[in-house]
Amino acid sequence: MKRIIGILLCVTLVAWIPGFVGGLTPRSGREDGYALYFLVDDYENSAGGGALAVERVAVEGADSRETAEKLMEKLLEGPTEEGFKSAIPAGTALLSLELQGRRAIVDLSARYGTLSGIALTLADYAITLTLTQLTDIQAVEITVRGNDIAYRDQQIFTGRDVLIYPEEDVISTVMVELYFLGEDGALQGEKRELQLYEGDTQAGSVVAALADGPEDKDLKEIFPENFRVRSAWQEDEVCYVNLSSTVLEKAPDMDPADIEKALTAIGKSLCSLSSVTETRFLVDGEFIPRYGDVDISKPYN
Repeated sequence: MKRIIGILLCVTLVAWIPGFVGGLTPRSGREDGYALYFLVDDYENSAGGGALAVERVAVEGADSRETAEKLMEKLLEGPTEEGFKSAIPAGTALLSLELQGRRAIVDLSARYGTLSGIALTLADYAITLTLTQLTDIQAVEITVRGNDIAYRDQQIFTGRDVLIYPEEDVISTVMVELYFLGEDGALQGEKRELQLYEGDTQAGSVVAALADGPEDKDLKEIFPENFRVRSAWQEDEVCYVNLSSTVLEKAPDMDPADIEKALTAIGKSLCSLSSVTETRFLVDGEFIPRYGDVDISKPYN
């Protein structure tokens, strides 16, 4: 079985991949099954080898939450193939799994709380990689009996966090203020340092980070369900954001107020880049005055 990921024992968790925002169409069971992530036996002594490897399983749920729950149950049962072992302690039980937007909140029994250090990191990674295969899940929060693990450096993981790149592959970093929804429904900034790798752009990384959602648990995702951005790029001091008309066609009941907040958040986040003075919106590559009922004729600055 192909080894997927190599993890160093001392590594910074934040990583980045180029790409833009995908849609939220539920994915049906794949012909080759979903991937469950397990530890490679004796990975500590396999110089240069991977720590996590894949075992395929066929599951099908009525919706994304049920499919995620079945994947977690299979993950907790452990591997069936030789040479693999579970990153999760035996006896760990799934207490609940809920979806809040595109974040899966996985609550596990007290046994999971016995993990620490690299063992906890690997277990978090195994769960995150397994669940973020589902198109509707872009982030995973793992709790123990409803509580965060206090000694963990971060509480919310995305698939991008888990894909580890060598530190020397980082081309640059950029400070940005990303805007999400506060508890009162107003936009609230969250300062972040994004790491850029070969092929990344600042504009694309900002939009992708917005799609992944906030790190602060008191903030909420800004993108409405089914909302997506086709592309984003920068020319001189202007960022251009290309929206998709098919989003409105597939979700005609999307609240214009939610769309307007999402566009404002994109504009404010991109304009927080030191090299950007304004953001312009296009639809299917063309400048038009409105996106549904939202006026996009003027640049955001």
